[in-house]
Amino acid sequence: MAFKHLSVSQLKKLLVEQEVVLLDTRDEASFQTGHIDGAMRLDDRNVSAFISETVKTSTVVVVCYHGHSSQGAANFLADQGFSDVYSLDGGYTAWASSTN
Repeated sequence: MAFKHLSVSQLKKLLVEQEVVLLDTRDEASFQTGHIDGAMRLDDRNVSAFISETVKTSTVVVVCYHGHSSQGAANFLADQGFSDVYSLDGGYTAWASSTN
């Protein structure tokens, strides 16, 4: 199973239409400074719990700084059996600039 790419405008539409699990892979300080409403931080400390506790058919969107490292995380989650995984193109930087 492979992950898919998602633009900021597609994510905004998706958030209105259905429940989405938003995962932010940025460092703690960046996450605390700002993140998409409802996002949870995903890192090495909680990734195992997330994988074991989250329904594999959930719609999962991975967000990083610029949309590069989130692709690796999205691919990893798809490899763990998640069937509806996206990487946000442009990352949080693109999201933040679209909401100004």
